[in-house]
Amino acid sequence: MVKKDQARKGTGAKPSPNKKRPAASASPAKPLGKKPGKTAASRKLAPDVAIRRYDKEIVDLLNLRAAATIQLLEQHPVPREAVFNPHADDELWAKLEELNTKGPLPHSAFRAVFREVLSAAKQKIKRQRVAYLGPLYSFTHFAALERFGSHADLVSVNTIAAVFEEVNRGHTEFGIVPIENSTDGRIVDTLDMFQRLPLKICGELQIAVHHNLLSRSPRSEINEIYSKPQALSQCRDWLARNMPQADLHEVTSTSTAAQLARDKPGAAAVASRQAAVQYDLEIVADNIEDNPNNVTRFAVIGDVETKPTGHDRTSILLQIPHAPGSLSDALNAFKMNKVNLTWIESFPLRGPEPGYLFFLDFEGHAHDLKIKKTLSALEKKAVSLRMLGSYPRSEPIDG
Repeated sequence: MVKKDQARKGTGAKPSPNKKRPAASASPAKPLGKKPGKTAASRKLAPDVAIRRYDKEIVDLLNLRAAATIQLLEQHPVPREAVFNPHADDELWAKLEELNTKGPLPHSAFRAVFREVLSAAKQKIKRQRVAYLGPLYSFTHFAALERFGSHADLVSVNTIAAVFEEVNRGHTEFGIVPIENSTDGRIVDTLDMFQRLPLKICGELQIAVHHNLLSRSPRSEINEIYSKPQALSQCRDWLARNMPQADLHEVTSTSTAAQLARDKPGAAAVASRQAAVQYDLEIVADNIEDNPNNVTRFAVIGDVETKPTGHDRTSILLQIPHAPGSLSDALNAFKMNKVNLTWIESFPLRGPEPGYLFFLDFEGHAHDLKIKKTLSALEKKAVSLRMLGSYPRSEPIDG
């Protein structure tokens, strides 16, 4: 968690309460015949003049901020580690929210500006190439922008497997894939690929996913609704109650759905606000997801190891003997070491061998003493144990 800066206390001695202050008339006399002029700070500027002045100051300050960021990154002994530092980024977002107390701009506006400043500065040190599950304006694209900014080389691919392949072959340094949703649960394709390829999780993002009904037709004339299966599933109840006359059609992505809604009269899409802007669609109904706390967690995959932050998550793949009580015996390691196990999923083993492979998430970092003890205890019970990574936990942000 980000610690608030402690207020600095003055070190000067306080004046004695009995000591008299100089009278106001004791101040030096002003020259006769001259009135004191207004300072620049006290003069009220016309809005157009103020805007020109502020624009110059903002441009100058942002360039100074970028230059200082580049200098800081260059001084790091391992620039690659400095360029990908999700914990430092998240600390900055928290600090900006703490500083932004006067308004009228929301925190998301400042976050967007600083994200692009950081993204541009980081590319001066090392180009970051990132594969994500596309196409443009999908929620995974939004997650990639949130973590890496638009100045990174973002590569859209058609499947989760393709994201893993791009990273595994060295075509990209990182990949972004959805891993679980608070409504639909696990993303099977993602967990399956961790079994197939030796890649690690080096970061995460949690995006609050809001779905919207988009169209160019009035609501009463909509007879077809398109979206990807997960989006339709997450809005199932709302669509049944409010759009019973419309046929639902599954497509490969919310962006594809938005294109169809743009081109077909009477068609609508379930997609994001960004898709509405990109494809020139009206928001017929907003926030139609059945669960108002609908959050998707995205994994950043690569081979970068992150240091402990005190607010971390560890993921592993575990195979245990296919025998009664073996899972209970293994999981007892978490209770004995007081480690919070947050997620467990099981998959049948590939091939003829009977048994299951378990995907586990738990709080803590592999370098923490109690996590070391837990992993050591698990290894004694396991047929195999593979570390997928320890990385900073993220807080949900609006999508």
